[in-house]
Amino acid sequence: MKVFYHHIYEYKKGLRSLVLHTLPADCREGAETKLSQNSIPYLIRSVNDRKINIFFGEQECVEIIASFGDKPLNDFSDEEDFILGTMLGYSRLQQCRRYLQRKQTVPLSRAV
Repeated sequence: MKVFYHHIYEYKKGLRSLVLHTLPADCREGAETKLSQNSIPYLIRSVNDRKINIFFGEQECVEIIASFGDKPLNDFSDEEDFILGTMLGYSRLQQCRRYLQRKQTVPLSRAV
């Protein structure tokens, strides 16, 4: 839970607009309590019987993730994957490359 608390700290300091954190399912209640105490919007999705993904941060970001439906991350469309990566703060250029690779429009070894 130390990393989870650190993610809350980073969000509250404005370093992140959206956080994705994976926790054991038995930590769900504690995580929900902490996020509620800090008035942080969140969304929880099950990964499997033992793990959960918690998305938390700005309300608009959480709403976008909710609009993708209740599906595993590996079932996100190419566009949803791009949006998620960008909202999580991943390099925009790397997200563009990942998107193009997923769309298979750029060969993996293409020289620029």
